Amino acid sequence: MFEVFPMKYLRVVGKTIAFLIVLIVVLCSGIFLVYNESMPESEISEEADFLALKMLQAVNNEAYKNTRFLEWTFKGRNHYLWDKKEGIVTVSWKDYVVQLDLLKAKNSIVLRNGEQLHDSKKEEFIKKAMAYFNNDSFWLVAPHKVFDAGTERRLVTLENGKEALLVTYTTGGNTPGDSYLWLLDDSGLPRAYKMWVSIIPIGGLEAKWKTWKTMESGALLPTEHSLLFLEMDMGFVRAWN
Repeated sequence: MFEVFPMKYLRVVGKTIAFLIVLIVVLCSGIFLVYNESMPESEISEEADFLALKMLQAVNNEAYKNTRFLEWTFKGRNHYLWDKKEGIVTVSWKDYVVQLDLLKAKNSIVLRNGEQLHDSKKEEFIKKAMAYFNNDSFWLVAPHKVFDAGTERRLVTLENGKEALLVTYTTGGNTPGDSYLWLLDDSGLPRAYKMWVSIIPIGGLEAKWKTWKTMESGALLPTEHSLLFLEMDMGFVRAWN
């Protein structure tokens, strides 16, 4: 009797796990079939640059360039205080605080529960902090990066006749080669982008850029995003001089 009950229990658990695996596969396959699309083909052009400039004007890029400090929290997990002038960003998550030197990463300082780390452990968390920053800052300031070194800009005409801006990052960051198709309103303000990125197997997923706010410095920055069924809060976003 003591042997039969565990076997029944294990069979139930096994069937439940198998069902969940099948369900996940079906859901992923369905999402892929519904949302996956090829990246549009177009040529690099001055017209694309003009649209990019319109977008920069809409988000007040001049004010952003003169902004010294930015602060935000990505999805309630990673907190950032970025001093653009000095090239230093404080990255905080769980028990870790990294004073990340964006120009000379080896000069960064890593603290775990207030205790400074050294050697290989330090290098590990510097790399982790840099990866966090590259990803999470992109969700905040990507519209201001369309003329970064290594970017290519192409003009795409959508099915509704409107123009969109395709930006490809050939160098830099953690995943060079990623492309983003910016969907703009009539003023040039981004309302969403579609992504073709190496870390997501589905091409053309659309992420909405929402709740734009004018910061103390005058720059416009988003405070919310949504991707499929996920909401991504940027926390209390600040930008000042």
